Amino acid sequence: MMITLRWFLLAVVAFVGGFFVVQYMVQPTDHIGLYAVFLVFSLAGIIFLLIMNFKGREIIIAGLLLVGGLVSGYMAANAAFLAQEEKRELPDLVRKDGGDGHTAILYFTHGEPPGYSAQPWIETIRELDHDNVPFVPWLFRPFFFNTVRREYFEAGGSAHNKLHKAFFDTLRRSMPEEEARGSEFYLAFLDSNPRPDEMAIRAINEGASKIIILPVFITESTHTVAGQEMVASVNPEAIGVQVCYTGTLWDSEPLQTSIVERADEMIDDMDKSKVGILLVGHGQPTEWEQIYPEQNKQESLYRDAIREKLIADGYLPDHVVSGWMEFQEPSITKSITELSGRGVEKILVLAVTLSADSIHSDVEVPAAVTKANLPAEIQVEYVGQYGDHPLAIQAMIEKIAKCR
Repeated sequence: MMITLRWFLLAVVAFVGGFFVVQYMVQPTDHIGLYAVFLVFSLAGIIFLLIMNFKGREIIIAGLLLVGGLVSGYMAANAAFLAQEEKRELPDLVRKDGGDGHTAILYFTHGEPPGYSAQPWIETIRELDHDNVPFVPWLFRPFFFNTVRREYFEAGGSAHNKLHKAFFDTLRRSMPEEEARGSEFYLAFLDSNPRPDEMAIRAINEGASKIIILPVFITESTHTVAGQEMVASVNPEAIGVQVCYTGTLWDSEPLQTSIVERADEMIDDMDKSKVGILLVGHGQPTEWEQIYPEQNKQESLYRDAIREKLIADGYLPDHVVSGWMEFQEPSITKSITELSGRGVEKILVLAVTLSADSIHSDVEVPAAVTKANLPAEIQVEYVGQYGDHPLAIQAMIEKIAKCR
C-alpha cells in the first residue's frame, strides 16, 4: 500500500506543480506572491518525494511520471485559463417606445485596462482561432500572457482609458451646439467597461430617440464591427430608436494634417532634410482580409495621405517611410534600419493609427526600434497618438455632422 501511495503522491504533486506554473505565469501581479508560494511548496514536495522514496532504477520511472504529471497539470491549467469567460451584467432595457427624445452620441474606442488583465487577450485569441489565423501555439500561450503582463509592469500600467476620458470631455466641450440641442454624450470601450451595449441601453433608458455611433478608430476592422454588433444586440430600432454609424477616421483631412503639425512641433528649427519619419501602422492578419477587407487597405491609404502631406511640408520623400507593428511587412525594425542609413540625424517614430498612449506605444514600438541597433548619433523621438489635438477633435466633429 505504501509503495503504491508514493507513486500516486508524486503524480499528484507533479500535477499540482504544473498547474501552478501556469497560474504563476498568467495571473495578475497582485496574485503573483500567492502563486509563487504554492509553486515553491509543490516543487519542494516533488524534490522531497524523489529524495526520500525513490532509489536506483526507480528514479528513471519516477522522472517519467514527474514529467507526465507536470505536463498534465500545465495543460489542465492552460485549458481552464483560456476557457474563462468574462462575467458582465447589463442593465435592463426598460423603455419600450423610442419617442421624441434626445440624440445620444456614443463615442467608443478600443480601451485598455489600466492594469494587466488577461480577458481582452483571451477574447482576441478566440477570434484568431475562430478565423484560423496563425498565432502562438496553444501549449505556449501562457508565455505570451506572461510577456503581456511584463509589458504592463515595464510601462507602469496603461493610461489609455484615462486619456480617452479626457479626449471625450474635450470633444463634448467642443460641441456646445449639441448640448444646446439636448444631445447627450456617452463613452464606451471594447476591452473595458462600460461597453457599447451597456451605454446604448443607458442612453435609451434615459430617453434617447437617436444614437450616433462614433468609432474612434482609424479603420473599419474587427473592433468596429464588434462595437456595432454590441449596439445592434440591444435592437434599438425595434423600439423606434434610430442608429447612425459615422464611419472611421482614416479619410479625415484634419486628422492627417494633425500628424504633420505634430512632426513639425518635434523638430523645432531643424533642417527637414536631416529628419527621417517612420509612420507606424498596426496591421491585421492576412487571413482576415477576406473577412475585414478594409483595415490594411485603409491603414495604408491613411499613411500614404500623411506621407504626401509631410513631403509637401518639406520632408524628403526617401525619408518618410512606413512600417507595421505586427502581421504585415515591412516591420518597424526593418523600416527604421533602412531609414537610418539614409543620412538622417533624427528619426520621428509616429504611431499614427493609435489614438492614445498604450502598451503598443509605450513598450512594443520602442522595443521594435531598439532591435534595430541604430547608431548612437541618431536621435529617436516617439509620438503620433492623435489624442485630442484640435484637428483630431475637428475630425470627430465632422464625422458626427454626417449623421445630422
